[in-house]
Amino acid sequence: MRIHSFESLAARDGDGLRYAVFLAGCPLRCVYCHNPDTWTHERAQEYTIEQIAKKILRCKPYMLAGHGGVTFSGGEPLFQADELYQLICLLKQEGIGSCIDTSGNVPLTQKVKDVLEASESVLLDLKFPTEEAYYQHTKGKLFLVTEMLSYLTQNNIPTRIRTVIVPQLNDSTEALLAYARVLMPFKDGISQWELLPFHTLGFEKYELLGIENPLLNTSALPDEKRLELQVFANSLLQK
Repeated sequence: MRIHSFESLAARDGDGLRYAVFLAGCPLRCVYCHNPDTWTHERAQEYTIEQIAKKILRCKPYMLAGHGGVTFSGGEPLFQADELYQLICLLKQEGIGSCIDTSGNVPLTQKVKDVLEASESVLLDLKFPTEEAYYQHTKGKLFLVTEMLSYLTQNNIPTRIRTVIVPQLNDSTEALLAYARVLMPFKDGISQWELLPFHTLGFEKYELLGIENPLLNTSALPDEKRLELQVFANSLLQK
């Protein structure tokens, strides 16, 4: 498998204390991406399924004690669905559950469905609420996200929605209303809609990689603003 990096103490990528595995390769080019070094396989390292499992199992005691598990993120982890499914099944035999952190911008092949159904939960990005805005700011397709969300809901797979809030781009109640219209048909299958603040921590990577940063002059989202919008977002899915 092509791996970008590992994080042995991840506390914000699912429930409990988690081990995070960041897979290399992504179909999107999001304007606010803070990990452009995961876009391609150029900086990836190759590991066998067994090698990855061995690294994860070293942390089994703290994951179990912390009521956590493993989160597969990226990049886009579902780009490597075949091997990922095998790894998830291997970890499940060891009593370790898996969470998939995905953009949802992949076709729903049978192997992708296998990965989703073998996982304990899914973190699904809803980046923008219209096809036009989605393509403009990510080069991806919104309908692939809603197709995946529909599948997750129909199959009762616990799903948390995540949306990055960027100043002057989608940091308004009007923008959140547009997102809510996308989510409402699936709200019974959504455990949480989490708003994440845009930050500038990845700006240095753009410079090092020689990649144009489309949000170079954008400031980080103040936490007070995020909290205000989070309260509003929570109210929308309760209607």
